[in-house]
Amino acid sequence: MANKYRDVDIVTLPSKDILVIACDSCGAIGLKDQDVVKAPPFIVGKYTARVCLMEVIAVGAFPAAMTVNICNELEPTGREILQGIHDELEACNLLIPITISTEKNMETTMTALGVTVLGTCNDGDLRHDKVAKGNDIYVMGVPKMGQEVVEDQGEIATISSLLPILEWENVTEVIPVGSSGIKGELEKLLTQTGLHIDLDEGLSIDLTKSAGPCTAVLVFSRGPIEGNCAVPLTRIGKLK
Repeated sequence: MANKYRDVDIVTLPSKDILVIACDSCGAIGLKDQDVVKAPPFIVGKYTARVCLMEVIAVGAFPAAMTVNICNELEPTGREILQGIHDELEACNLLIPITISTEKNMETTMTALGVTVLGTCNDGDLRHDKVAKGNDIYVMGVPKMGQEVVEDQGEIATISSLLPILEWENVTEVIPVGSSGIKGELEKLLTQTGLHIDLDEGLSIDLTKSAGPCTAVLVFSRGPIEGNCAVPLTRIGKLK
């Protein structure tokens, strides 16, 4: 049986193990003539893979395999995209099989990429539907998109900054933020849970801005978070 939770599918296998599936696409970002945002294919691969890895890890699964659909030629665009993906996996100390497809028939003028990550866990290890009334809400990282991601100076959320937070005792759940922005993710959560939010005053973070390739993560906790984080960590309110 499968069910949808935010941007992942959660499938119960016949063995009773849990399969978690996340995918992401990226188009018109690269160094080809028709690309809208100019960025090295290395960056395109790295951040597209990061989105899927974050989604799987956030719900408590361990990445087990990846598919990479490169809608461009292998040399040089595809090779550079794959280098970015491998760099992200190495940063997470992950060694997983990758199934790859590239465009071999047509010449392309725009960069396009699709990545899927498959993860597994036991049912009891799933970290979803855990938020509760009274939880404090934090944002790890700063929402950025497009060229801002390329030029980032250590403000965006990374998997290496996310992993320690998952071990903090009072953290109930984490939700990666993408193109819908912090406000969009919170609205989906409220619709799902029936809870409300009491936002802090004078927030310095833009709740409506797209966080692009998961450059920010919502963190919910029982009480204040006192641990140190490698990127900015901003309290924005409380669930009620």
